[in-house]
Amino acid sequence: MLKSVQIVAAEDTRRTRGLLDHIGHHVPELVSLHEHNEQQMLPKLVSRLQTGADIAIVSDAGTPLVNDPGYLLVGAAHAAGIKIVPVPGACSITTALSVCPLPCQPFLYVGFLPAKSSNRQRVLQGYLAQSHALVFLEAPHRILACLADIALLCNRRVMIGRELTKQYETILVGSPAEVTQALGEQPKGEFTCVIEAVAEVEQNHDHVKVLTALLTELPAAKAAKVAASICGVRKGEMYDLALTLGPKSSGE
Repeated sequence: MLKSVQIVAAEDTRRTRGLLDHIGHHVPELVSLHEHNEQQMLPKLVSRLQTGADIAIVSDAGTPLVNDPGYLLVGAAHAAGIKIVPVPGACSITTALSVCPLPCQPFLYVGFLPAKSSNRQRVLQGYLAQSHALVFLEAPHRILACLADIALLCNRRVMIGRELTKQYETILVGSPAEVTQALGEQPKGEFTCVIEAVAEVEQNHDHVKVLTALLTELPAAKAAKVAASICGVRKGEMYDLALTLGPKSSGE
């Protein structure tokens, strides 16, 4: 496909030029198309399409338009009656779901969650009020805080895929606390995350308040045991949650 077009519109021309060099192709025209210039590039690119040129949209990694630039150009091309042809490639969402051992049908894909913890918790609460699986992307500098927020809000298991289809691909499954421990203190890479689907949504999150209160007076193990008895959940789940709440909450 890349060898058949007159123009390649790339999210990062440096990365795409490396790909073109790898396949031995010197495209007649390589242009930049990213979130900061897409609106300005539309008239030029649509005009070229209308005069008969073929354009390929290329993103840095994965399938274009799935959390990548190109939506505005596709919309403008459609409005102009120009044919749009999908060329499927690697997509972290379907890749993650294809190897997920947790219940993940049906699922809701939501892109990136808010960066600020309070906003992220608020958005997550809304999504977790539904029983389907939740699929989202996360950056390396936020993944640990995100897992802590998930643990505060629910008892669901998670799967995270790091650098999927790449050299350092890693897939981790378990409670948020277990996955956090496996990741270590300074995780690297891009993450695709799945929170499992459940048969019935928990309507009561009082166990978080109960455990938080107990942690001010008791060590994590004892607080988890008492909280589990009060709330009617497994001790292991409460202990995992106690670990995510951290020493600041437990007074340890």
